[in-house]
Amino acid sequence: MSQPRRALTRADIMDMADYAKVRKERRAAITALKRHRRLAVGPFATFHFECFETMWMQVHEMLHIERGGEEQIAGELEAYNPLIPRGDALIATMMLEIDDPARRERELYRLAGIEDTIQLKVGGSTVVARPIEDEVARTTEDGKTSSIHFLRFPFAPKAATQFRTSGTRVLLGIEHPAYGHLAVMPEETRAALAEDLDDGGA
Repeated sequence: MSQPRRALTRADIMDMADYAKVRKERRAAITALKRHRRLAVGPFATFHFECFETMWMQVHEMLHIERGGEEQIAGELEAYNPLIPRGDALIATMMLEIDDPARRERELYRLAGIEDTIQLKVGGSTVVARPIEDEVARTTEDGKTSSIHFLRFPFAPKAATQFRTSGTRVLLGIEHPAYGHLAVMPEETRAALAEDLDDGGA
């Protein structure tokens, strides 16, 4: 089995006219891929675990929609390459999805700092999520968190080996005082995400 790609380069970016011709089938393929890379925790937190293919699609969609041409490409690569796993971690986008605007506003204030309360239990190991640094403060000074968080789960070698072992029980949990929830990761999700980790981990 070939090693997963760990970074996007300019050479990976299609001409937008060519992309338009294959966009429908590419989007269908990514939708199928994402099905085993998504996990809900509690009533409205959903984790989308990213990889080369999801970020390839994201960059192409941004270019397709915004039509910034060659000048836009470097910025998109800079923005989305940090969300591609490099073999020593899993990377997830956590979305707090609340349809009602008034309730969403209330909940985002209640959940200040939620990004610092997330962890994976892998066999006997604990992998604590760390927010990926960017220019946006995910919890503002007035105590309101964002509805979108970018998280990195850094694996020590033992935990990576456990995670890559078929049948290992994996739990994804949030331990925020206002949102304490736990989900068991399905085996098909564990198996898909195991490809993001090098053998032996970090």
